[in-house]
Amino acid sequence: MAKLKIHGIARSRAFRTLWIAGELGIAHEQVQTNWNDGTAKAAGFLKVNPMGQVPAIDDDGFGLSESMAINLYLAKKHGKGLYPSDLKDEAKCWQWSFFAATSLERSMGLVVANRYTLPPEKRSEAQVQENLEALKRPLAVLDAELGRAPYLLGQSFTVADLSVAAVLYGAWFNKHDFSGTPKIAAWLERCLTRPACLSARKLREAA
Repeated sequence: MAKLKIHGIARSRAFRTLWIAGELGIAHEQVQTNWNDGTAKAAGFLKVNPMGQVPAIDDDGFGLSESMAINLYLAKKHGKGLYPSDLKDEAKCWQWSFFAATSLERSMGLVVANRYTLPPEKRSEAQVQENLEALKRPLAVLDAELGRAPYLLGQSFTVADLSVAAVLYGAWFNKHDFSGTPKIAAWLERCLTRPACLSARKLREAA
């Protein structure tokens, strides 16, 4: 069987796919594909993802893009406890993955950029405050959910946890203050220090 190819650099959303590949024990090849050096616009990569965006995978001839779709696909295909067999729990995995993409990612990304990663002269405290306000409700909802069980679907880590924790990784790594949502803070520590995540983080943080 051909080895799974993961196109993308670890400092992109490909981090999520490298993490889940580690969780699932999938033999894979990381193809260094970067929007900054032209490789994401190369003809060979555009056959995998015509949008020229990373991550994308080639799974024995099957091409797929969009990190959340990729991770849900890999988790369902390979199982190992990361993807539930129950239909309602499956729907919850989709719910939390889409929640991360639609309710958290943009605002948290702007907070991280304007508070931690942009050069000081390019930061906007107004952007920080606007997006912290937008995050209040979704973070409160997530914190309340994590007050019911250690993980989003109960007692075990699943692709739902990976989807959401990966989106919050940048804030956690930059020591964003999650003290107002203590369940999230403890959960992020559990998720982002898992062995497979540590391996993916090593690639990302070394870049």
